[in-house]
Amino acid sequence: MTRFPLIPMTPPPRRLMALASFLLLGACASAFDRMNTIGEPLPLAQIENPLQAPTYQAVITPLPAPVLVARQANSLWRPGAKAFFRDQRASRVGDILTVNVAISDQANVSNTTNRSREAAEDADGTNLFGLEAEFGKVLPNAILPASVVSLGNKSSTKGAGAVARSETINLTVAALVLQVLPNGNMVIQGRQEVRVNFEIRELTVTGIVRPEDITSANTIAHTQIAEARISYGGQITNVQQARYGQQILDIIAPF
Repeated sequence: MTRFPLIPMTPPPRRLMALASFLLLGACASAFDRMNTIGEPLPLAQIENPLQAPTYQAVITPLPAPVLVARQANSLWRPGAKAFFRDQRASRVGDILTVNVAISDQANVSNTTNRSREAAEDADGTNLFGLEAEFGKVLPNAILPASVVSLGNKSSTKGAGAVARSETINLTVAALVLQVLPNGNMVIQGRQEVRVNFEIRELTVTGIVRPEDITSANTIAHTQIAEARISYGGQITNVQQARYGQQILDIIAPF
């Protein structure tokens, strides 16, 4: 009876086991949550204070020195006001501003790359300080002094890529003034969720606006928002994405 030697199994590193356990638990929790909501509409998010969100960060930008505007006690006009009695535009924390998002972009990009290289190196040792006769003692007997070293290298690369993109988005969202900077600019953020049957569409807009760019109707275009971050998507976008296991494999696979 033939006996095969036992090969000792090396235990996996603790970090790898912890990572695998974390991914497995996360996948199970996500699967259980989805199973509990089978046949039910997706819940909408609750209205919360954006300043208390863990991901919120106050905007800090280079600002000029504040300019104090002199006010006259007997004047009926207020600096920066377009109306006789009161300016209806958003100007304070908590005010609401309407943002018009109208994106129409088209891009066509095509790149082609061709590269090839060929190299050859030859060296002989027919005369090497009289030591050429000693080659046979150190190296194999088949060595030829006329061709001691012969190297060759040949490589070629060819790549092609093309991008054709067309985007058209026309949306309107109400944003909230979160912060008023010392120079008068305002940090705004707007979030809108719409559920139709079992599909949730989410729109998020955030950025910095100038009071001068706000129209008398209290609206502003997305092109006038500095540091604009606009997000638009829904559950159908998640369905179109690859499974998280495939995404992880695409990241860690070297070839």
